Amino acid sequence: MSFTTGHIGLNVSDLDRSVGFYRKVFGFEVAAESGGESAEEARRYAFLAQNGTLVLTLWQQSEGTFAAGLPGLHHLSFEVPDIDAVRRAEAVVRETGATIHHGGIVPHREGGSSGGLFFEDPDGIRLEIYAPSGADERPAPRSDAPTCGFF
Repeated sequence: MSFTTGHIGLNVSDLDRSVGFYRKVFGFEVAAESGGESAEEARRYAFLAQNGTLVLTLWQQSEGTFAAGLPGLHHLSFEVPDIDAVRRAEAVVRETGATIHHGGIVPHREGGSSGGLFFEDPDGIRLEIYAPSGADERPAPRSDAPTCGFF
C-alpha cells in the first residue's frame, strides 16, 4: 500500500479573508464553498483547487491564531519548480503584509541549495514555498537563532 497527500483541511477564523489570501498568494481557484445561508454560519467552508484538483479546504470554525506550541500542524510546504517562482511568490506575500520569517528566501541548511520563503497566513499558520535548488545566495539561519521551528 502506498499513500500520497490528498487535500489539506485548515481551520480559519475568517473564511473570506483566508480565501482571499490563498487565492492571491497561490493562485488557487474556489472549487466550491458554502454560502453561509444556514444557521451554521460558523461552519462555512471553501474548497480551493489548482488545475481542477482539490488542494486545500478552509473551514471557518476557529478563533484566535495558530498555536505553534501545541501538538498538531508544524507547517505546510509547497514546492515550486525553481527559485524564480519562489521570488515571484515572495513579492506577492510581501504585498499581503504577511509575516515573513528569516528576512526572506533562505536555504534549508548551511551549504544546501534547496530552500525557500517561510511565512504565515492571516491566522498565523506557518507556510513555506520552496524550490529544490537555487536558494544558496544567502546563508541559512544560524542554528542558535530563533527559526520559528521551521528547521
